[in-house]
Amino acid sequence: MKGERKHRRPESRGPDGDTPARKAIKLSDHRQEQKDEDELMTAADIYFEEGGLQRIHPYFFKFATHAKGRWVGRTILEVFRSEFRDRPPGYYEPAIAQGIIEINNERVGPSTVVRNGDLVTHFIHRHEPPVTTQPLTIVQETDSGLLIVDKPGSIPVHPSGRYNYNSVVKILEKKHGYRALHPINRLDRLTSGLMLVGLNANVARRMENDLSSHRIQKEYICKVKGVFPTGRIICDQPIRVIAHKLSLNCVDPNEGKPSLTEFELLSVDDDQMHSVVYCRPKTGRTHQIRVHLQFLGYPIANDPLYCNTEVWGDNLGKNGELPLALPPLSELPTPTDTSTAETPAAPSPPPPAPTQEAKPPAGKDKKVNKMAGTTSASLLTDESRATWGPLVSRMENWKTKQELAILVDVPTDADAPRKCDKCSDPFMPDPTPDQLYIWLHAWRYSGPGWSYETKLPAWASGATEYIDRVKYQKESA
Repeated sequence: MKGERKHRRPESRGPDGDTPARKAIKLSDHRQEQKDEDELMTAADIYFEEGGLQRIHPYFFKFATHAKGRWVGRTILEVFRSEFRDRPPGYYEPAIAQGIIEINNERVGPSTVVRNGDLVTHFIHRHEPPVTTQPLTIVQETDSGLLIVDKPGSIPVHPSGRYNYNSVVKILEKKHGYRALHPINRLDRLTSGLMLVGLNANVARRMENDLSSHRIQKEYICKVKGVFPTGRIICDQPIRVIAHKLSLNCVDPNEGKPSLTEFELLSVDDDQMHSVVYCRPKTGRTHQIRVHLQFLGYPIANDPLYCNTEVWGDNLGKNGELPLALPPLSELPTPTDTSTAETPAAPSPPPPAPTQEAKPPAGKDKKVNKMAGTTSASLLTDESRATWGPLVSRMENWKTKQELAILVDVPTDADAPRKCDKCSDPFMPDPTPDQLYIWLHAWRYSGPGWSYETKLPAWASGATEYIDRVKYQKESA
């Protein structure tokens, strides 16, 4: 009809009256506020050394994220119990009741249904795991804006999961004064060695392009189980991701991606139990060196994932073979102290309600970041579930066993406090030296007109006199 006005469809609004766009702005503003507060913190405020480990002073932290698609339509209690496994299931209902877990910055009940666009927050008193005191070393900084560092094992590259300040990015910011960092090659937390970090986006983009086009050659050193064969050994078995959440990767001739690694023996320990091996990965699959060594029958000797008979069996996955019948895992440990838990899965008390006393004052130690959670690792296709399902389940069970073993090992000395007085979380035992790193070291990176290398780690010192003869030589055009 002439003159009829067309009405624009109003934006959908949540129960709090906010549109998704406004919620996004709220989260962005919230993160900027916490970023400003973080910049006021100095290294002296954050780090200290004790017991041979670098530690972080506990601090208040607020995880925040918009609801994932798979959360929508489920209750907030169901979401936390199924997706977040860093706390016992019984923790979450009291935490929701006390306002420690909120939706759209408002208290909710455990039966509240999560809707699309909801902002979910979890307020905690954060205790980061300690890491090695071995320093993060600056190898060189170029005029073009490339930073070369030597990363110790035990330190993750990015803030993730339980780690924030004890990460390469944060240590470079807080202890060395760098800003706007762009890590180019990403080493696993347990892997040590050379890292390339861009100090601006342009150099990072250029180096990443060189990596993806194989113009950068990578050389690693590792220590494996057994006496490695002599000569140049090549493994070209395809590799696929089996379970993202478990960081589990395997050789799979049918669904794996092309992968190639060259190996050469450097030295054998006097006891003939271990060999130091030189590695040249020609492709860049996740855990490529570790998976190929496992396939060859010489896994990295202290690798908790790929040198684990409890998961892989006595054959340790050699030649890609899995045991036909997987024996049950050992019984899970049971805490004997009933003040912590009555059963392995019993809940620990939630932190105190976020009152004025429990919450930090505005602008103080509160942090915000994207909420990190864990989900079921059994996201396999029907075709591959029969092959890989048992392995994934065994790895999940083994990891659960390790988590419960930590609770069993909580100090029982009457003079030592078992729980934090601010959040009631039990104090976790320190990692042992063999839990801080694996025997895999990124030794040397070379590109057009440049080459950088680190010193060999102590566990590979016996191979120093042999390393020169196998240094990477650029192939003739």
